Amino acid sequence: MRRREFIALVCGVATGWPFAAHAQQQTGKLPRIGSIQTEPAENTEAFGQGLSEAGYVDGQNIILDTRYHHGSLERIDEFARELVALKCSVIVAAAPYAIRAVLKETNTIPTVGLDLESDPVANGWVKSLARPGRNFTGLFLDIPELSGKQIELLKNVVPTVTSLAVLWDATIATLQFRATETAARTLGITLGSLPIRNAEEIKGAVERAAPDRVHGMIVLTSPLIFNQRSQIADLALKEHLPTISLFNTYPKVGGMMVWPEPAFAV
Repeated sequence: MRRREFIALVCGVATGWPFAAHAQQQTGKLPRIGSIQTEPAENTEAFGQGLSEAGYVDGQNIILDTRYHHGSLERIDEFARELVALKCSVIVAAAPYAIRAVLKETNTIPTVGLDLESDPVANGWVKSLARPGRNFTGLFLDIPELSGKQIELLKNVVPTVTSLAVLWDATIATLQFRATETAARTLGITLGSLPIRNAEEIKGAVERAAPDRVHGMIVLTSPLIFNQRSQIADLALKEHLPTISLFNTYPKVGGMMVWPEPAFAV
């Protein structure tokens, strides 16, 4: 993730979108940056540090109001309503769940999205990458390229790979999974789908990969999967499955490989 680019987006929106920031300056209130995140992690720490480096200090010239849902997805709608009611100058929405919830609640408050799973145009969040429109901007992954690269890298490490499993969040990652399917066909790899919708389905999904005799597993991104990354790494090791993920924290909890994620901005 390009931290400086993301911080510049947030700070620029918070101070430069006149109908939000200017209104708060007139009332003498500090601009409020609302944020919906999965859990405290390296990225959230870097976000706060980046704001400080850019001259925005919580409690001095901004209010940083962060809400963590810890994988409890039903709380995201509640957090979105709360931050909109607080009339934030800008809302940072991490992951498609949060973006969807915030845009449902407001079409005026500037919203900055951080999305590793989907396409903002396909989801109807922006009109186009060149001219987003609406009250939304953000950073998104180049999904097709990344899917192919993950398969290529795993095949380089395990040259005998002819069959792979894909663990993915069926609630938000359909586009990502389809891109992975396309890349696999191009490379002559047989792909097995392991869709999940909640944390309780992860153990059974990973265990199903072993009887199918797959040679490795691609772990696609989602907040749900990120929250359970240690469990997934442990299960993969138990089943002797080489794995690759986009999460830079994945190898730290026992996963084999990670592919660093380039992003594009809208």
